[in-house]
Amino acid sequence: MQIDLSVNHVVKEFGDFTAVNDVSFEVETGKFFSILGPSGCGKTTVLRMIAGMWEPTRGTIQIRGRDMAGVEPNKRPVNMVYQHLALFPMMNVEENIAFGLRRRGEKGPELMRKVEASLESVGLPGYGRKKIHQLSGGQKQRVAIARCLILRPVVLLLDEPLGSLDLKLREHMKVELKKLQAQVGTTFVYITHDQSEAMVMSDYVAVMRAGVFEQIDRPRNIYREPATPFVAQFVGDNNQFVGTLRKDERGCFFVQTPEGGSYRVDTRPGGEPGCRVEMYVRPEAMIIEPDKSLPDLNRVNVEVKSILFDGANSRLLVTPEGSEREMIVALPQNRQYDHIRAKDCIRIGWRPSSAVCFKESGTKAYDEL
Repeated sequence: MQIDLSVNHVVKEFGDFTAVNDVSFEVETGKFFSILGPSGCGKTTVLRMIAGMWEPTRGTIQIRGRDMAGVEPNKRPVNMVYQHLALFPMMNVEENIAFGLRRRGEKGPELMRKVEASLESVGLPGYGRKKIHQLSGGQKQRVAIARCLILRPVVLLLDEPLGSLDLKLREHMKVELKKLQAQVGTTFVYITHDQSEAMVMSDYVAVMRAGVFEQIDRPRNIYREPATPFVAQFVGDNNQFVGTLRKDERGCFFVQTPEGGSYRVDTRPGGEPGCRVEMYVRPEAMIIEPDKSLPDLNRVNVEVKSILFDGANSRLLVTPEGSEREMIVALPQNRQYDHIRAKDCIRIGWRPSSAVCFKESGTKAYDEL
């Protein structure tokens, strides 16, 4: 296993403000690693330190085992793709891609062979003579990546490169970018505030908040087993219940809410019975009108406030009986629920194993946005 990038206990301070606080991670060769977090969390600062634009206040950054301290940006084996791409409009595609190699002194047939190979690698063979204004947003994106890849970086840094694309194209480019990375085999380090981008494309994701990494794991594990309340709220939708941890005579733990709800949890959070806790349940874990024969479900009566139609992602907005707190319930596609209307009272349930529980933190993911 070869490590292309190693970031060790890196701190970046700007006067009295600590933008990045003791961040460490490693990226294996050929992996797609994303840093996910809200605006202002420090993810761009991490990327700029890797690129050499800023030096860490403390800590080390190594690329293929070589310490990058004091190494100028243009001497580092990295390249960066920016959100606004920075393509040269007065040059055609071929000239844009060849620009970096020409600055290194390369020319002639070998240079053009590399340009053609680079265009082929990003799925744009024969596009060399086109002007930049003749390209679609997705094609411009690929040209920007080809311009970086032709320089053979050990690590390609991507600073929210899909942020300026419209929604439909962004969804398409998520898949294309992942396919491209797998094809070329270059190590990608990608930063984004869009959880969907990070989850779809990445081999590993680091969730960042206020200068620190809250969790580093595979996307599936981050979604299913969030390590902190912030990760539970920021990654995907979650229904939050705040209450008191209790323990019954059988030794089972449950959360008692101020509205009178009592909900079993399979995993005990840190803390003793009597402490305040937060419990999270994904909308898709909610079972609408569960069969009475299903054992050990947490069940609650709710009023349907609204039906949020979004095709395969349609959901119900509901409030539990005796509460004004809103919850989201996913509408499964394998059953029809056309009979449900706003103001209906229905019953929902979920398995105790579907919930994750933490000691109360007071963290609000949306306060970070």
